[in-house]
Amino acid sequence: MLKRLFNGWFNRPRPAPCSSPWPPIVSSVRAASLTYLEEAALNDLFEQVRTVEREGIEGILIEAGCAAGGSAIVIATAKDKQRPFYVYDLFGMPPPVTEDDGLDGERRYQVLQSGQSDGIGGKQYYGYVENLFEQVIASFERLGVPVEANHVHLVKGLLQERLWVQEPVALAHIDCDRYESVKTTLHRIEPYLSARGILVIDDYASHSGCRKAVDEYFGDKKDRYEVVVKARLHLIRK
Repeated sequence: MLKRLFNGWFNRPRPAPCSSPWPPIVSSVRAASLTYLEEAALNDLFEQVRTVEREGIEGILIEAGCAAGGSAIVIATAKDKQRPFYVYDLFGMPPPVTEDDGLDGERRYQVLQSGQSDGIGGKQYYGYVENLFEQVIASFERLGVPVEANHVHLVKGLLQERLWVQEPVALAHIDCDRYESVKTTLHRIEPYLSARGILVIDDYASHSGCRKAVDEYFGDKKDRYEVVVKARLHLIRK
């Protein structure tokens, strides 16, 4: 089964950490407490976007699930200014879980509902922030990539209702945790992924709902993709 293939990915030897410094934007979004992602994952995102630009891979960029906006800011900094980048999020409390998200998903959601979820760097949890959409726009501006000037489009709402793709996709960062969200995202993005296009699946190792959605979707597609050892699951279209 493909699940065994992807689980085996986590047991592969990892490359030695990059000896060169992280791109400055990685340190900036971490210092501003704008992401839960560690430096290695952010650096991988930056490098993958630079690869897209260097190789001239056709298509737009997508992020599904941006939280406080840190990873999206890293992507926007790495991309060519003119390449469109679409960022999808509720910009508020995540949606309820389903039975496909497993016990781990249910436990996380109970904590969210209780109002006790920890924020980034001691800040308020982003899902409890009433004006999160405006705060994310302000963070893009403050860190040097204002959304309009850099062709960044923030799309507010449920992925199932707002995410529709009708053009080639060069890279998609899928960081939406839940089974239904990940399943919807894959069904709508993957058919449009360009040759050598990249899918970065953030939550495969940590959320059973995400893992289930990925395993189901790629069950008959494994021969189309190269699995790359990174801080997260990276799938590259052959």
